[in-house]
Amino acid sequence: MKQTKYIFVVGGVISGVGKGVTSSSLGLILKNRGLRVTSIKIDPYINVDAGTMNPVEHGEVFVLRDGDETDQDMGNYERFLDMNLSKTNYMTTGRVYKSVIEKERNLEYKGKCVQVVPHIPLEVIGRIKRAGEEAKADVVMIEIGGTVGEYENILFLEAARMMKLSTPKDVAFVMVSYLPTPSKIGEMKTKPTQHAVRTLNASGIQPDILIARADVGLDKKRKEKISLFCNIPADRVISAPDVGSIYDIPINFEKEKLSEKLCEILNIDKKKADQKVWTKWKAFAKHAHNGKKTLKIAMIGKYFETGDFILSDSYLSVIEAIKYSSYKEGEKPIMSWLNSTDFEDSPAKLKELKKYDGIIIPGGFGSRGVEGNLKAIKFARENKIPYLGLCYGMQMMVIEYARNVLGLKDANTREVNPGSKNLVIDVMDSQKEILKNSAYGGSMRLGEYKAMLRDKTIAKEAYASSSQGRTLGTKKGPTFILERHRHRYEVNPAYVADLEAKGLVFSGRSPDGHLMEIAELPKSKHPFFLGTQFHPEFLARPLTPHPLFTAFIKACTKNKKHPN
Repeated sequence: MKQTKYIFVVGGVISGVGKGVTSSSLGLILKNRGLRVTSIKIDPYINVDAGTMNPVEHGEVFVLRDGDETDQDMGNYERFLDMNLSKTNYMTTGRVYKSVIEKERNLEYKGKCVQVVPHIPLEVIGRIKRAGEEAKADVVMIEIGGTVGEYENILFLEAARMMKLSTPKDVAFVMVSYLPTPSKIGEMKTKPTQHAVRTLNASGIQPDILIARADVGLDKKRKEKISLFCNIPADRVISAPDVGSIYDIPINFEKEKLSEKLCEILNIDKKKADQKVWTKWKAFAKHAHNGKKTLKIAMIGKYFETGDFILSDSYLSVIEAIKYSSYKEGEKPIMSWLNSTDFEDSPAKLKELKKYDGIIIPGGFGSRGVEGNLKAIKFARENKIPYLGLCYGMQMMVIEYARNVLGLKDANTREVNPGSKNLVIDVMDSQKEILKNSAYGGSMRLGEYKAMLRDKTIAKEAYASSSQGRTLGTKKGPTFILERHRHRYEVNPAYVADLEAKGLVFSGRSPDGHLMEIAELPKSKHPFFLGTQFHPEFLARPLTPHPLFTAFIKACTKNKKHPN
């Protein structure tokens, strides 16, 4: 019987050190050795899922195929491993405690005194093993959020320690730590990492591999020093300097033979890497550096500002999807983050949009910046600038068209102005009772749904040109797509006929024809003016870009106004 192996990835010194992309990269290099890999993210929050977290504070909410609202690292796992994960692969403190309490209420502990230890760690272990079983995995990657030493991580580290105690040859620990180089000192310091390792030791865990994150590569002297004081062989201290692209990380890891070292630690047969896939990955990674032709893309959002910083993590999947399609077309995207509120009272700001080859308005919630969005969309439509609207971006596109083409000057969404006489975007019937009872968590239209494509449209043409098997059906029958959703509001069916009579085309609909999934203008009216109620960015992968993003990038290329 095959014995599943488990690799825990933990962080030291600072948060945001790169555990997510490290876990994703480790999974990729092991997969390229012919191993079946799956990944788990453990978030220490009390939240049951990521859906109720503010994207400005936490970053993007990534939606899985089954509708689970998760941390953005789950998106990295899916993109690097080119696979679909499920709610089994994600857990939070809130989710774990909720499950244990429900079991206690159902007498599943048969009258025992239910305690934090061992029952919480045992629940964590059960979830980890279940994810491995469902995926029939050879290796399960488990990323524990935050850093070692944080109070909220203690129980997850305890679960990891118990697994190591139970099957020591099947569990390995990788610590991702940071080695600072203070500018006034000019010397890389290992002491914070030494303390981080000792803090992990206090939890009964010794790392097998140490990933040394730093501005520059690690020299031999630092490796030897870490080896001596952290009780790790020097050849298992892996240099991880800053790189121009996260897609270089697995390539750098393999230069230090990291997958081979992990196989040795876990007693896994060292199969040769799949050179065909590996060659494609390296070719893809080169595009991030070698693109000479550039596209100027404006991303107009409402979750960019956080203090003095721009938080592009709020739209991480959209940004990556743009990169994948741009690289496929031999372009390098130059992206600008524009705040939608800037367009509300400044015509001069609107005119600046002419310098961009394409405009995207991604998802969002609430009323802030709505009028700025509408003005930017009107400008893009009238000036023939390629436009892609995602979820909220499609809803804004429909409102703009209803106001300025259909003539409904008060057209709006119930989310922003429930008193409007023309609610062209309204709450779904299934959501009305949910909102009445304030049952917000995990209650939107979430996950994968089918949509039927209309012939002779930009959307149908884009999907038909994709060789990734994204469409369902045959040439003789209807063609469907499967895409992931996250929303409560929809195009109001009462306005569809009037909107279409004025030229707007709903090229994607639910199988029953009731829900509008894609809206567009024909190419005869606009080079690319398209919005989706779903989130195509969640299915964009490095080696298989999403066809709608690729169609958008192609239109941007034709619209290019600047020399390369």
